[in-house]
Amino acid sequence: MTLAAAPEHRLARRLAWIGVLVVGIVAYIVVLRALVATENINFFPTLILLGSVTVPLAVLVFAWGTGAGLGSTAGPVLVAVLGGGIIGTVTAGIWEYDTARQLGALPVIGIGLIEEFAKLIVPLALLAVLPSRRQQSGVIIGIAAGMGFATLETMGYGFTALLQARSLAAVDETLLLRALLVPAGHVAWTGVTVAAIWRIPWARHRGRAVVLAVLAFLLAVILHACWDGINSWVVHIVIGVISIALLLIVLHRTHRQAPAGPPQSAVRAG
Repeated sequence: MTLAAAPEHRLARRLAWIGVLVVGIVAYIVVLRALVATENINFFPTLILLGSVTVPLAVLVFAWGTGAGLGSTAGPVLVAVLGGGIIGTVTAGIWEYDTARQLGALPVIGIGLIEEFAKLIVPLALLAVLPSRRQQSGVIIGIAAGMGFATLETMGYGFTALLQARSLAAVDETLLLRALLVPAGHVAWTGVTVAAIWRIPWARHRGRAVVLAVLAFLLAVILHACWDGINSWVVHIVIGVISIALLLIVLHRTHRQAPAGPPQSAVRAG
């Protein structure tokens, strides 16, 4: 009986992201129609939240459903979402403000460098303090941190669109555009980078693993800077395809890996 049920559970886990996406979209439409019908601005925060979190959450559930999240527990993932969002956006905002004030302007490469590093603060802290971390958890922690950052950033853009355009249509367009682009942006870049960083303690060749992690980070910075600095749909599509392809490759490789426990040094220390 258990053996027969196992494939069904695996299928449900793999398709759960579709349920998250559908429920989120339906909820967004319902709230949007309620806001338009009643003109009650109390619906607006709910609309912004649903429009900002639905797609990143669906990506996180999709990654978990591939098997990449089987080495993860809900606690660290939740910490990555909240910490990656709050600490990441606040840190990036302060550093960008201070740097722009000192230099007079902040180049796009500076924005990419600051934001990509800010999103790593919480994942690096989790890597240092978790006693039973697994290599497979890295990509999930990275996606979660990117999700938190992208969600709060999108909410900020939504409020900015409302204040500047004073139009619900402008807000809806902003949320829709960023929802479509999020999987190819913060979520993918941070997922790939953190996966490379979390691989280091288990790598046979630590030096090579460190180099790959640095290259992954620099690639994320370059893709981020090109995305912000080049206003071309063709460039954005190319960057999006590259980013999503890299994330899917990492998820596939993570799924194929055998479960691995903490590094031997961590086991001896315990």
